[in-house]
Amino acid sequence: MPLIPEEPQIHESAQGPRATPAAGRPAPTPRPVPGPRSAASPRPGRPGPGPGPARPMNPASPRQHTGAAQPPTPRQENRSAPRPPSPAGPQVQLIPAPAAGALDAAEEAVDLLLETGRAPGDILVLTTGDPHPWATHELSFGDAAYWAQHDARDDVFFADAAAAERASARPVVVVAVNGGGDDAVARALPAAKGRASALLIVCGDPQRINPVLGAGV
Repeated sequence: MPLIPEEPQIHESAQGPRATPAAGRPAPTPRPVPGPRSAASPRPGRPGPGPGPARPMNPASPRQHTGAAQPPTPRQENRSAPRPPSPAGPQVQLIPAPAAGALDAAEEAVDLLLETGRAPGDILVLTTGDPHPWATHELSFGDAAYWAQHDARDDVFFADAAAAERASARPVVVVAVNGGGDDAVARALPAAKGRASALLIVCGDPQRINPVLGAGV
């Protein structure tokens, strides 16, 4: 007797898959659920692991410990604490100027200091001759108000060199040798040097300044 093709299978494929398998026919094997990918099972459509250029390390990823201690970077090795003030005293600079132009030279020095980032409260200006116009104006409001501005340290402070002992120390002291006798200059310059913690600038005649501060200034 000749074999007859299984017509029901043809009809089933034409009608689409049934919700339940036919009686006596094994159920279709469920498709496996893909698990997490690994190097052994790469993503379809992409080449698997093999020889090729190494991938760069993500800069944001933490450092990988190789077991060997890593030496500190040169920046960490060279890092040091702030230097203490030099026991030799402040650096001294001389700006040659005649007595009539010493105050102008001192103001130019102050402007340069401010332009290079020095805070106004770091600067004290002393005059050996006529006082600075600012000091004359502020003293007109009284001695107490004048020295209160000195204590506030909010701005450049101008004072008579004779009052240098009353002034507190500041990083920079600028002296305008714009008059006064030799004795006044001899007293003012050492007092100004004692008030400067970093830099002393003296504007005036070198012949009057060098004998007091030294020929090497």
